[in-house]
Amino acid sequence: MEGMTRSQVDKAESRDFALGQGPKRPRDAATLMLLDRKGNDVLVLMGRRHSSHAFMPGKLVFPGGRTDPADSRIAVADRLPAPDEARLIATTSRASAARARAIALSAIRETYEEAGLLIGRRTPFATTKPDWQGFVDHEVQPMLAPLRFIARAITPPGRVRRFDTRFLSAWRESVAVELPDGGPTNELEELVWLPLEEAKQADVPAITRTVLEELQQRLAQDPHLRPGGAVPFYRMIRNRFVRDLL
Repeated sequence: MEGMTRSQVDKAESRDFALGQGPKRPRDAATLMLLDRKGNDVLVLMGRRHSSHAFMPGKLVFPGGRTDPADSRIAVADRLPAPDEARLIATTSRASAARARAIALSAIRETYEEAGLLIGRRTPFATTKPDWQGFVDHEVQPMLAPLRFIARAITPPGRVRRFDTRFLSAWRESVAVELPDGGPTNELEELVWLPLEEAKQADVPAITRTVLEELQQRLAQDPHLRPGGAVPFYRMIRNRFVRDLL
């Protein structure tokens, strides 16, 4: 998508986003690309959004969503790796470490809510925050150390909803509990593990395909996804979609 004009991006994403009137400020959001290995393939978890949704209807996406205020007040078992934490902090207003942690935690929470997968460490865990009671019930304390910051993208103007999305990744081995019936919400109609190349060819939003390509390139250079890799940043500047590095 790099270098595309506003009209070209609108055309490419015409089936991904409902258009809306007036300027809208992007909201902080995070999504998790959960990875597994099968033979020589790396698989990624994806789910299909309901066709009635205004944002990416019917598309295969990664679990994720908007960051909530309560996400900043959750006790974690460990911190993000220092290089990834520093880059994530740099994406927040006033370089806030608390906001960066909240963004990372929102990816973990959404992965539980939408896919029934709890990333963390098996140990008694307590919080009064309603959206985190699944972790309390299953005695899982969220962990941030397994997460890697892969990419950032801001939804172009003119959409009914806009997000400043941080794409994070982790390996399936960081999942402490897998609920057999999935998560408590109905955001995703189905969940599938797809090889990366197959995921790129599926019915995914244009930016999702772009980020999958970025992930493939990073894995080719670093199959273990060590902390501190370069993070591409996609956004619209002066009517053109650009790619920078954080």
